[in-house]
Amino acid sequence: MTNRRLPRMGALRLRLLTGAALVIGAPLSQLALPQLALAQEAPAPAAAQPKAQTTAQAPGADGLTPDAVFIDADSAQRDGDVVSAHGSAEDRVFARFQDHSLRAQDVTYDLQKRIATASGDAELTAPDGSVVHASRIELDSDLKAGVAVDLATRLSNGASLMAATAVRRSETVSELNSVIFTPCPICDANGPKTPSVSIQAEKAVQNEELRAILYRNVVFRLGGVPVFYLPAFAHPDPSVDRASGFLVPTVDYEAGRGFSLEVPYLRVVSPSEDWLFSPQFNTKVAPLMNVQWRRRFTDGTIVARGGYTYGRSFGDFDLDGDGHAESNVRFGDRTSRSYLLAHGTFDPDGAWRWGFTAERVSDKTLFDRYDVRDAYQDNGLYYGDSRRLISQIYAERQTTRSYLSVAAFTLQSLRVAEINPITPALNVFEDDHTLPLVAPLIEARWEPEGPVFGGRLRLRGSAVALTRQAYVGFPTLSPELIPPGPTEGLPGVDSRRVTGQAEWRRTLISPLGVRWEPFVDLRADFYSVGDLPPSLGIDDVNHARARTSAGVDISYPLYRRLSASSDLILEPMAQLSISNKADLDPRIPNEDSQVTELDHLSLFRIDRFPGYDLLEGGLRFTAGARATLRWDEVRSASLFIGRSMRADDLDEFLTPIPDDPTRLYDPSGLAHRTSDWVVHATFNPSDRMRGWFHATLDGAGEIHRAEATVDGRWGRRNLASVSYIVDRSNPLAGPLNRNYEFVQLSANQFIWGNWGVAVNGIADLERDIITRSEVGVLFDDDCFRIEVGWRRDNTRVRPTGPAEGVYLRLNLATFGGSGYDRDNMR
Repeated sequence: MTNRRLPRMGALRLRLLTGAALVIGAPLSQLALPQLALAQEAPAPAAAQPKAQTTAQAPGADGLTPDAVFIDADSAQRDGDVVSAHGSAEDRVFARFQDHSLRAQDVTYDLQKRIATASGDAELTAPDGSVVHASRIELDSDLKAGVAVDLATRLSNGASLMAATAVRRSETVSELNSVIFTPCPICDANGPKTPSVSIQAEKAVQNEELRAILYRNVVFRLGGVPVFYLPAFAHPDPSVDRASGFLVPTVDYEAGRGFSLEVPYLRVVSPSEDWLFSPQFNTKVAPLMNVQWRRRFTDGTIVARGGYTYGRSFGDFDLDGDGHAESNVRFGDRTSRSYLLAHGTFDPDGAWRWGFTAERVSDKTLFDRYDVRDAYQDNGLYYGDSRRLISQIYAERQTTRSYLSVAAFTLQSLRVAEINPITPALNVFEDDHTLPLVAPLIEARWEPEGPVFGGRLRLRGSAVALTRQAYVGFPTLSPELIPPGPTEGLPGVDSRRVTGQAEWRRTLISPLGVRWEPFVDLRADFYSVGDLPPSLGIDDVNHARARTSAGVDISYPLYRRLSASSDLILEPMAQLSISNKADLDPRIPNEDSQVTELDHLSLFRIDRFPGYDLLEGGLRFTAGARATLRWDEVRSASLFIGRSMRADDLDEFLTPIPDDPTRLYDPSGLAHRTSDWVVHATFNPSDRMRGWFHATLDGAGEIHRAEATVDGRWGRRNLASVSYIVDRSNPLAGPLNRNYEFVQLSANQFIWGNWGVAVNGIADLERDIITRSEVGVLFDDDCFRIEVGWRRDNTRVRPTGPAEGVYLRLNLATFGGSGYDRDNMR
């Protein structure tokens, strides 16, 4: 808007105020016009003058009643019921009525008919903030119909709409002629520019009842160049969050499937329910039909997603037995193949909430063959982990002082247990019967409201029952329980556990600033184990164990101000604890503590294993130190180093090396008297760069595990992320060795204007191959993004073997992208 200059004072002021008194028919003393303004209100008939102002006539936030008009102009006059105001290009007339603001060089308003006309650089602002520009605008009473010439408007979502003429036929229908619509900016710091994406049409009709904009004789333009024509086209009204229609399709090429085209269609049933039909058409194999249903209820949401196809398997197979795999062969009988991924969460009033997940697939390789996206998600109370699907039902109750959860679940594994050296299509997958049925799994916590002996008391309880159909050995069973010879046909070991735990802590601060936290921890476990291997001579065993721990945590934060915007914090910390010796009966299966991540958080815990089946005891001393340097509110760096020592070794934490079971190693880093060193660092040198590093090292300084990530941004849209992860805990190389070393890179770099390159890749340094890689060219101007590139998948679990293909990703502002927001429902 142009800044209005102050109008002339003196005689002009007197004339305008006098004119106001004449129009209203009221004494000048009744007007509250401290500035040059003209307030008009259509008078009611004399016989119908109300005694008091009704609710309908109550003034709004701007002080005007619905049938009042406010005009600010250099000059104004009245001719009967018509008020005319005149300004100039530099000092336009300002009018306010019915919560709308109008600026133009010339404005007329009929007080009786309540019709407004504006010409000369007219600008109409609606209550929602949207602005319409035109050379001429005509509006009738209640703004239900109007005409605009040389229309240009910026919609609420940032899109621009221009038309030679626009006619508002009714309250819900607007008609525009010679239309140009674009979701992209039409100007920048250098002035007007050609939008990267635009729609040009002979006519467009905006129907607010249909909540859609309909076009006739449409030409799509990219960078001003016509690329596509349609006799008719429609897209949702800008006020629509979701509307039925086609979403942006996905185009892909993969050697096994050939060219793939996925065309999503969204069917909105109501503001709280929709369906997404997304068939995948393939040139070499049968199509895959994907469907998703979402429904939001008063207190919860259900999302159910599934897919179905009827066809044969395809991949790399050694059909002629010469030891060489033939690529992308279709084989076997046609059969139904499908998957289901569903979840629901419900949070009614009160302390309880509940939910479920239902995840199953007919073929262990279906997700890989058909490139089903986002198949492994964390949607419930428990997560199935990578390449495992989980079906669960659970309930939770949480208050300010207590928590209770009850759950039951089963798992389906898509993990590869044995890799075929000839072709991944013949890999042997993990047997689902070796995975337990967990029912029930109960977790509970409670804290009293007030302090107990000056400290905090926390009570915990846990119970679980696991049932297996088939035998599974290491690492669930201890080495001495694994029977010699073949184990096929042996029953799976079943176990039931109940645990109770009480922890008391109190925080004390000495006059010197030393923080003392004495604690006492009491824990008791009861196990019932059944279907033990026949070689033990016993089928069932019951076992109870208890542990009592006491100790103190000590820390001494030291703070030093380095400058007006920087400081240094040094925090040495230590823990001394003593417990009775850990009772690690080898007959107790290790179900929940097979993987241990020793880090700066778990190092000072009483139980450093993630579950209950393993526990520590004896005399233990843990020490560490953290240094944090902060330059300002954004830039900082920190480093933590720590280690734990105990009085005795715990050989029960040692496990057999897979390629030589006669030898043991320590994957947890906790089996020896001195634990692994723990190193953790973070650094944020600027608001555009951040990173972190974590590692565990043995006493000789050899890295057991390490992970590092660095994220950076430069320019306006350039970004990169590099991650490194390594596991060298297994000291013996062999076919069963699961050590790994990976580097992952993801980057966008713009080379010229809105053109750039995108790179994504994962390198397996252990096998010296690139497992996944993508290289593409992209165009992105904040409203339109297209990426075309080449990709290769060379993972060992992929059933079709190494796959190469071309991908196309398209995202259009306003029209949607290659997907849609699964949480966007009212």
